[in-house]
Amino acid sequence: MHKSIQEEPMDFSVSTAIDYARAGQLEDWIHAYLTSGSWANDGLADGLRLQKRWWLGPISVESTELIRACGPEPWMEYQVPPEHWEQKINTMAGDMTNLLSIPPLIVEYRSGNFSIRDGDHRHEAMRRKGWSKCWVIIWHNSEEDWMLNPYTITTER
Repeated sequence: MHKSIQEEPMDFSVSTAIDYARAGQLEDWIHAYLTSGSWANDGLADGLRLQKRWWLGPISVESTELIRACGPEPWMEYQVPPEHWEQKINTMAGDMTNLLSIPPLIVEYRSGNFSIRDGDHRHEAMRRKGWSKCWVIIWHNSEEDWMLNPYTITTER
């Protein structure tokens, strides 16, 4: 007997996110990811529930196309102490061995840009490992934005 996607154990890998997306349950995967584990981001999960979103992914993109929102730099939207940033990046980079086992970054399409909203540390750790691509799930705040996203053209139409 075939199990439904919701009966499968949650490992938050790229392949699991792809399975959920194919089953039309990507938003379920996103909220499960954002509300569990030591990486939980309840604020983002709550914010995403405030309005309808248009989702795309997971897809593989060039890391240089993404803009971080978190880091030690003074212009970051979410600034963190440099020592905390470095410790977390170094630990993550040391643990990363397989790109497909890392949860996709959650990215917002904003005025033609791709802003990382969950996964800034993972993004930087991947960059430092020399990985040029990463997996992302992109959300759009309107159908018009969804239509403008260049990845939508190549993956959804």
